[in-house]
Amino acid sequence: MLDISYRSILKVALPLMASSFIQSVVLLTDSAFLSRYDTLDFDASGNAGLLYVTMFIVLAGFNDGSQILMARRIGEKKEDLLSRIFGSSICVNVLISILLFSVIQFFVPLGLASYSLNDILANKQIDFLQIRSFALFASIITLTCNAYFMAVGKTSIVLFAALMTAVTNIFLDYSLIYGNLGLPELGLKGAALASTISDYVGMILLFTLFILNNEQRNHKILIQAKIQLEYMKELLRIGSPIMLQGLVALSVWTIFFTWIEQIGTYELTVSQNIRSIYFLTFVPIWGFGAATKTYISQYLGAQKFGDLKSIQRRIQLLTVTFLIFFVHGAVLYPETLIQLINPNVIYTPESAAILKMIFGSIILYSFVSVYFQTINGSGNTRITFYIEIASVTVYLFGAYLLIKVYNAPIFWVWTVEYAYFGIIGLLSVLYLRKSDWKNKII
Repeated sequence: MLDISYRSILKVALPLMASSFIQSVVLLTDSAFLSRYDTLDFDASGNAGLLYVTMFIVLAGFNDGSQILMARRIGEKKEDLLSRIFGSSICVNVLISILLFSVIQFFVPLGLASYSLNDILANKQIDFLQIRSFALFASIITLTCNAYFMAVGKTSIVLFAALMTAVTNIFLDYSLIYGNLGLPELGLKGAALASTISDYVGMILLFTLFILNNEQRNHKILIQAKIQLEYMKELLRIGSPIMLQGLVALSVWTIFFTWIEQIGTYELTVSQNIRSIYFLTFVPIWGFGAATKTYISQYLGAQKFGDLKSIQRRIQLLTVTFLIFFVHGAVLYPETLIQLINPNVIYTPESAAILKMIFGSIILYSFVSVYFQTINGSGNTRITFYIEIASVTVYLFGAYLLIKVYNAPIFWVWTVEYAYFGIIGLLSVLYLRKSDWKNKII
């Protein structure tokens, strides 16, 4: 059982935050290199990267279910069942990865070609995705191992593997985008290839550390790993709503950026600048969100209900504190942050104004996300899916009105972020207050 002291929470969350930061650095590195290489490549990588992340989040959502289930069994003192959950997770990951890879290879190109108003941009996105999609198979092992390490609280291993992924990506971006160090100049395709190779490097390292890990040996994860239909069903029951949450949320964001593309390339580039920094702002939210699921699930398994509010309050305080530390620049020096991503001064004033404006919405989400992840950690993942549906419906309706009906300036279009995070927070709090969520059996 994990201790609920601030020190213990930080010990779990900090490596996850650092891992998220490193993954954000990967995205920022791609953006920074491509913005200096070609503006259209920069825009294409942003939209195509969002499509890939949408598919990846589907797979990651299922593994959130695996993390929740393993943490619950640890709280119930049933560690002997972890190997069965692990083996079943691998099997389902293989099936989902094959499905997602097929969708990206055969169906997404048709959609991009028919829907995009810019044929050159659409073709560049297709080129990027058809290379990047091969990384889904590396995620089969990476995400399953991550779920185990997060469930037991050994998050520093996740951090180390992510660090090596980022270092490899920076080196390969520099080499393959521009054609340095004797490698071919591939531009946008080079960025896709660099990120894909980096994911495989991270996967190999993480699995090696997993094999050598003493706790894994004590739990006999690999020795006794089994594929059981019972656990596959349970994992899908818990994980599928989280998968759908990610799919819905990022699909809607993809639609949002497609609508912006149809306004004009200036507005799209400004919004891609914001998107690149957005992933950095979510670093503490993702890190503490993952920690929340583990803590809530373990303590519910041990039936220590009296500690749940303390867990929530402490994680909220830490999340907001670290978020302000990470993204205070959005208010104090937004122009500098934008220039790091895109040095073209044409886009700086508008991008900086939007970044400063949405800072409040990010602070709001850092607070309410703990309630949302509490529901996930309890195993009531179907409820969080319903909350996500309600939130993105309001978000998409507001975006449609601002973009398609009122032709609002791009600054005002981004105000829909407040509606999205506000609805998530309101509905999460109402559910936790009005329902018997603590007694969910998984």
